[in-house]
Amino acid sequence: MTLEHLPGSPAPLGARVRDDGVNFSAYSRHADRVELVLFDDPLAPKPSAVLPLTRTADYWHGHVPGLAAGQVYGLRAHGPWQVEAGHRFDGQKLLLDPYGRAVVGYEIYDREAAARPGDNTAAALRSVVAGPAHDVSPPLPPDPDRRDLIYEMHVGGFTKDPDSGVAPERRGTYAGVIDRIDHLVDLGVTAVELLPIHAFDTTDAPAGGTNYWGYSSLGFFAPHPLYSSDRTPLGPLREFRAMVDALHAAGIRVILDVVYNHTAEGNVDGPTVSFRGLGNRSYYILDRDKRCFANYSGCGNTFNGNHPVPLRLIVESLRYWVREMGVDGFRFDLASILTRDHRGEPLLRPPLLLAMETDPVLAGTELIAEAWDAAGLYQVGAFPGQRFAEWNGPFRDDVRRFLRGDPGTIEALMGRLIASPDLYDGPRDLPSRSINFITCHDGFTLRDLVSYNRKHNQTNGENNRDGSDNNLSWNCGVEGPTASPAVKAVRQRQMRNAMALLMLSHGRPMLWMGDEVGRTQAGNNNAYCQDNPLGWFRWRDLESGAELLRFTQLLARLAGSIAQLRDDRFWKATSHLQKGDISWHGVTVGKPDWTPSSHSLAWTLEGDRPADRVHIIANAWWRPLEFELPPLPVNLAWHKVVDTSQPSPADIVDDLEAAPAVTSDRLTLPWHTVIVLMPR
Repeated sequence: MTLEHLPGSPAPLGARVRDDGVNFSAYSRHADRVELVLFDDPLAPKPSAVLPLTRTADYWHGHVPGLAAGQVYGLRAHGPWQVEAGHRFDGQKLLLDPYGRAVVGYEIYDREAAARPGDNTAAALRSVVAGPAHDVSPPLPPDPDRRDLIYEMHVGGFTKDPDSGVAPERRGTYAGVIDRIDHLVDLGVTAVELLPIHAFDTTDAPAGGTNYWGYSSLGFFAPHPLYSSDRTPLGPLREFRAMVDALHAAGIRVILDVVYNHTAEGNVDGPTVSFRGLGNRSYYILDRDKRCFANYSGCGNTFNGNHPVPLRLIVESLRYWVREMGVDGFRFDLASILTRDHRGEPLLRPPLLLAMETDPVLAGTELIAEAWDAAGLYQVGAFPGQRFAEWNGPFRDDVRRFLRGDPGTIEALMGRLIASPDLYDGPRDLPSRSINFITCHDGFTLRDLVSYNRKHNQTNGENNRDGSDNNLSWNCGVEGPTASPAVKAVRQRQMRNAMALLMLSHGRPMLWMGDEVGRTQAGNNNAYCQDNPLGWFRWRDLESGAELLRFTQLLARLAGSIAQLRDDRFWKATSHLQKGDISWHGVTVGKPDWTPSSHSLAWTLEGDRPADRVHIIANAWWRPLEFELPPLPVNLAWHKVVDTSQPSPADIVDDLEAAPAVTSDRLTLPWHTVIVLMPR
């Protein structure tokens, strides 16, 4: 079919509905010819029209009258196949628009066809023209009167379980999240951090497997269509926006885990889906041997984020998700890669990060860095920029070591409990920069952390070679499932201990989906390919894990009521009970023991009045210890509000008035126990 088409404009990039049609524009510096490929149907094996685009500088563009939102299209870029120079043009490959707002064709997509020579049009993914957004939910600012609680979750895995109470057609979707917001509200969640929802390659996995987590991006503007119950081409956009609206209405912010460090195109044997076919040398960091990709991501390639063109793409992607999709913030996967230049060298002032921090559209958004990469660049506490919070990896490791009973953990633990001032010591740093976590999607779940000494990833199909071997876990005496009541009781206690240390530490706590009910992955610490009950939230765990759920809910409420934890300034510390923010103790008041043989610590959060104090004691040793308690005025007495050694419901009170009084100036803690005392 022959269509009238006009030269159009190089700006804006992507496909934009305007005037009486659609303007298309794409960047490709080294292409000889770029074509627009139109389809009448998302799954059509052949195009309805192929139109040449006009070149202005390095931009290829055209305007097609009569087209509208919902039009399915792709691109073809013709140019040199000179791998020794870094060029990988293949005019037979149908390419996604890097600025495409929606992706279709998953039903016919063949990753292997995109990787081998030949025309893959009939088995290729396609982009979809989207119209402007209307009535988008504005970003939701943090509530200064609430203690932040971040909940890391997988959109699909949250409600795929048949026991979720969600209608079959809505399970595993954005709509399914809407249906179970009640669980998040009951837990006290203030923000959800969603595993990648950018359209990704579900087939980027070992043979016969599936990429479940989504760290294999295909398009940085398109919501993943398989998470939508509305399978029309633009249905995922509408449904994602509806989910954001519903979460905002419940007072919950939306943070996206974004993967700008690599793409689904993989290494030299990977598929040509988009960026590789439009400008391999522009979009990727190449080795000195330009036939090969630098692999700082561990996933085959590395996106060249500090090149002007990919930089613009990333910033415009972030702006789009804020302005047109209502998102409140972003967590950047392997963010240290984004500090590297085109040679892979770390930059002190990376242009990409400066552009993010100074962009007015992003001024009120949350920016969180996973401040390391797969090639050994570790920047926790030293990530460039002023606005980035960080996943505090040392918090995870040091708390795990303490809980396991390792020697020499007390000094490090003290720093983690007070938002890691040893890491965040800049003049503009605040405790909120520290995102505290003990578990996350990457590694053991909380239950598995207390049930396994080693990983069990055989079902991933990689002979148990994948996943970390450094889990800092303790199985409490038996590897895996057990019928022993004694072992089960210790595991329950250790999970409560972990929750208590997480929630009662300064900084911002983050929970991983299902830990509040003791979800297990059977010892799998790398469930990226487990799109099955092993990787899903199992809603029947609300019954089997009811006691841990109650403990977590009440603990979150308790932490939210403690003014000191909401105060976003670093505490002043003293080793003696006197005016200050925090007092440290050991078994004797004012005398913390940080020798290598010590396994216990006590601390008092000081308030404006003695009645505002909170006293916490943690014993990770193998036998009971007797602790001296700080004195209180004669009109006050310590009351026990948390005791992790006790079974539910004695492990935590739901009302301070019901908390039992401590009638002595000393208190004996059983082994592996955390106790919280408050005055009344």
